[in-house]
Amino acid sequence: MSDNDSQLLAIVFDVNPVWWGLKTVQGQAMITKCLDCILVFANSYLMMNTENSLVVLASHSSQTKFLYPKKSGAADVKNDGRVQKFADLNDTVSGEFKELMGVHLAGNDIRSDSLIAGSMAVALCYIHRIERETPAGKKPKARILVVNAANDAASQYMSLMNVVFAAQKQHVVIDSCIIGQDSGLLQQACDMTGGLYIKVPNQQSMLQYLLTGFLVHPDVRQQSLSISSATGRNNDVDYRAACFCHRNLVDVGFVCSVCLSIFCHFSPICSTCETVFRPPQVLAPKAKKKKKS
Repeated sequence: MSDNDSQLLAIVFDVNPVWWGLKTVQGQAMITKCLDCILVFANSYLMMNTENSLVVLASHSSQTKFLYPKKSGAADVKNDGRVQKFADLNDTVSGEFKELMGVHLAGNDIRSDSLIAGSMAVALCYIHRIERETPAGKKPKARILVVNAANDAASQYMSLMNVVFAAQKQHVVIDSCIIGQDSGLLQQACDMTGGLYIKVPNQQSMLQYLLTGFLVHPDVRQQSLSISSATGRNNDVDYRAACFCHRNLVDVGFVCSVCLSIFCHFSPICSTCETVFRPPQVLAPKAKKKKKS
């Protein structure tokens, strides 16, 4: 990868109010400090190359919101001494974030899980649009960085796998920075697209992990440092699938031979394609041969 190659980074930030509210009450994490770390990381990323592009999305429990970009002028110096480009990034993200978190949502819109799969799909669509609008030969190298906090939702398994397959086809790398519990779904997404999965042990070290592991492009990442030893990459990927009936992760299940739907228990009729199956036959135990006296 040469120095003149431009990059396009899509940051998906999990802003689930339920998870962050509990962690704030417990004194373990604060969403505003996490946002500050993301802004420092985003500014560092833009300073690496003037041709780099950035998009920041907030993944809420009920919606996905663009925090950046917005229309801005040329890069110059403001009266307060800040460079226009970086000032627009900080002010726009902070303003849109305050507007999102200040919206009064109905009780049905507040859930413990976030729309991570939907937000990643929006980021992938944005990347695809930018690539179509860019002349041939100048397309940026695109990747998605997911800053995840809330726990996995097995109901999003199929949606997330579709996003991963689409990212593979578009050659988009998916990276994950995990603040809460380990995410088996994002482990699969990172492993299948050649991305990096890092679980941050505490919020105080989050900026260090962002700058060390995710600042450079995957093409030069292995040349800059030993990721596995320096950042604690988890190589044990959980490839369990979620069943279609209860959305639970299963080790062993029943697979429909027609549509490949997965079920944790046998069903005579597939709920997806309505194929009828015969019940599994129980093999009779073999009679033991009598020993000749």
